[in-house]
Amino acid sequence: AKAAAEANAKNIPTNAAGQTADEILAAIQGKVVLFEFDRSEVQTIFRDLVRLNADYMSLNTEASVTLKGHADERGTQEYNLALGERRGYAVKDALVAEGVSPSRISVISFGEEHPVDPAHTESAWSKNRRVEFSY
Repeated sequence: AKAAAEANAKNIPTNAAGQTADEILAAIQGKVVLFEFDRSEVQTIFRDLVRLNADYMSLNTEASVTLKGHADERGTQEYNLALGERRGYAVKDALVAEGVSPSRISVISFGEEHPVDPAHTESAWSKNRRVEFSY
């Protein structure tokens, strides 16, 4: 609340929750949207993260984002590249629905090439099915 009051006193734009762009960036740094096996729909539990990213972009009009889609190791390389791309575009669509211009969003898929957890377990696979935000 104090930071929001100081931001308002200095005419620094904030989102509806009173967060500045810098505060939002700190809150979203390193957070990812995770996906169910073989799915590309953005789950309800990740809507707040998408909304915060949209808030950041609305407050920082110079920002552009690259959405990096990933898959777990199961499936062919070609299939996983396509799946990672579908996941990236699903997050892009969610950002656009929150008011972000599509021209400020790019999508790239890494398929299964960059796992965050190289283990061959369901726990590892669930971490690898993701979209990362890169500003």
